[in-house]
Amino acid sequence: MNTILDPQSVREAHAAGKVRLIDVRTPAEHGEVHIEGSTLMPLDRLEPSQVGGPCVLVCRSGKRAEQARQKLAAAGCENLSVLEGGVMAWEQAGLPVKRGKAVLSLERQVRIAAGLLVLTGTILGTWVHPAFYGLAAFVGAGLTFAGLTDWCGMAMLLAKMPWNQRSGVQCAGNSCSV
Repeated sequence: MNTILDPQSVREAHAAGKVRLIDVRTPAEHGEVHIEGSTLMPLDRLEPSQVGGPCVLVCRSGKRAEQARQKLAAAGCENLSVLEGGVMAWEQAGLPVKRGKAVLSLERQVRIAAGLLVLTGTILGTWVHPAFYGLAAFVGAGLTFAGLTDWCGMAMLLAKMPWNQRSGVQCAGNSCSV
């Protein structure tokens, strides 16, 4: 099976029952918009033992799905592909999605948190003690690291926050939090 598949190919394979769709986003993101018939298995709780057969991994843009593919492949899972461009590409192709309650994307949450930390460090450094400038420097170093490696610890931490664990979507089994 190809590693990266376009939305139309995934739709045809899923409709024919040839592949299983696994959404690796947070429950909140999945609850906002998802491909009908996809199974939610957030990246931070992905269990290789629950993944079997030909699967297409789905996220917002394809980056987390690729991380999930690498993690599962390292654990011995086979027949894994990634939906090219993620749910965004699926929607742009005019394919149907199921919509729920809108939420702040994980990317926006990271930007807000990083901005507030830099602002706080700068204000405290100016008015309380210069050592607080270190907070702003630490966040800047973290953002640089995330940009260079495409791995963001702040995003992983925010994904575990309670407001990102509720999807509003009823799921069978233990595949998602409600």
